Amino acid sequence: MLPPSLGPVVPLQLGGVAAIVVSSPEAAKEVLKTHDVHSCSRPSSPGAKLITYGQQDIAFSPYNASWRERRKLFVSELVSSKRVQSFAHALEAQVGELIQSLSLRSPPTEPVNLNETLFTLIDGFIGTVAFGSMNGAKLMKYAKFQQVFSEAMIALSAFSAQDFFPASPMSRWFDKLVGLEARYQRIFLELDSYFEMVLSQHMDPGRVKPDKDDLVDVLISLWKGQGKVTKDHLKALLMDTFVGGTTTSSVTLLWAMSELIKNPTVMQKAQREVRSLVGGKQRLVQVDDLSKLNYLKMVVKETLRLHPPAPLLVPRETMDHVKVLGYDIPAKTRIFVNVWAMGRDPACWEKPEEFYPERFDGMDTDFYGLHYELLPFGAGRRICPAIPMGATIVEFTLASLLHSFDWELPDGMRKEDVSMEGTGRQVFCRKTPLCLVPSVNTG
Repeated sequence: MLPPSLGPVVPLQLGGVAAIVVSSPEAAKEVLKTHDVHSCSRPSSPGAKLITYGQQDIAFSPYNASWRERRKLFVSELVSSKRVQSFAHALEAQVGELIQSLSLRSPPTEPVNLNETLFTLIDGFIGTVAFGSMNGAKLMKYAKFQQVFSEAMIALSAFSAQDFFPASPMSRWFDKLVGLEARYQRIFLELDSYFEMVLSQHMDPGRVKPDKDDLVDVLISLWKGQGKVTKDHLKALLMDTFVGGTTTSSVTLLWAMSELIKNPTVMQKAQREVRSLVGGKQRLVQVDDLSKLNYLKMVVKETLRLHPPAPLLVPRETMDHVKVLGYDIPAKTRIFVNVWAMGRDPACWEKPEEFYPERFDGMDTDFYGLHYELLPFGAGRRICPAIPMGATIVEFTLASLLHSFDWELPDGMRKEDVSMEGTGRQVFCRKTPLCLVPSVNTG
């Protein structure tokens, strides 16, 4: 990551493409608010273009009227606050199953791989609200599904010769020569076959429909009822739901548990808050409890400050000439917003490298795009539309894990041994699995 010491605006030349990295709240505000309408498009990248059916999704589509309509549909039908509340029971059921399986595992001292556990949990919930019951782990063996998922994330963020030299005909030839195009095509076909299975199941005349339509049911009705929504639009929206929904939540939960196991005092304080509110074993945490868990919310904010899921966000592209802190930025310039650096900037945060949730006590700072020192999900027209759902998933799952279990490191391991090294391009994940031992809370 580029440190903030390089300055708030860093011009770059990426081959034949002009780019800048902005790394201060002031510069981010100019890009994401002052000049938002002129800098909210997306660059075209071969991998993302193929995987998202010609950039017909929400996250990677260029800015236009069609994108605005699709985003409005996506928000109203899946990720609005009202929609999230309607799926609270599904989230409680998924997490309840996880709590039960962890409680009954044998032997009880066996470490749990939280990477696999949390990924499967979030995939199950997203699968329920978006696809009915057809989550990926049920349609493919877990290892295969995880591989396809990981490769899709790489394809969405990988740099190719065409990214650096889009005007050169040699760049596509080079991508073919090194096998990059063939790799993109293979990943696309595997994902497309998955989406076809989901659609076929929903369009089966013999299917017993649930009481409440899921996202696929809604999209199919729009697809059949009017010409504005095509089958490719539908699949591209499923791609955003599948990749974005599962990745962001599971990655954030893993970083939160990593920080808590390294900071036992913070974990104990969060556990006391949850257990004091909910009680011992009388009942499990409910979604309605979240509004009363102020310290837990601080823990999530602090996790997102230090570990934003997408450290540089999804790159933007200017549509017109703009000025950012006095720098002339021509049209077709790529903009990377370095939210990772802003979250660790000593000009914004006292002792920025320290995990200290109490820093948010009495502050109105949140991650909904209005406080430019904390932008894990962006701001402006391109802010992540699924923040309400993502925040609910993370807060509820974390509260449930802390309420039902005490967490320890495997025998012989110290908190200093827990690696905090990350990896990834678009999404920054833990480099190594997080394996912890949960003990059932008997209080």
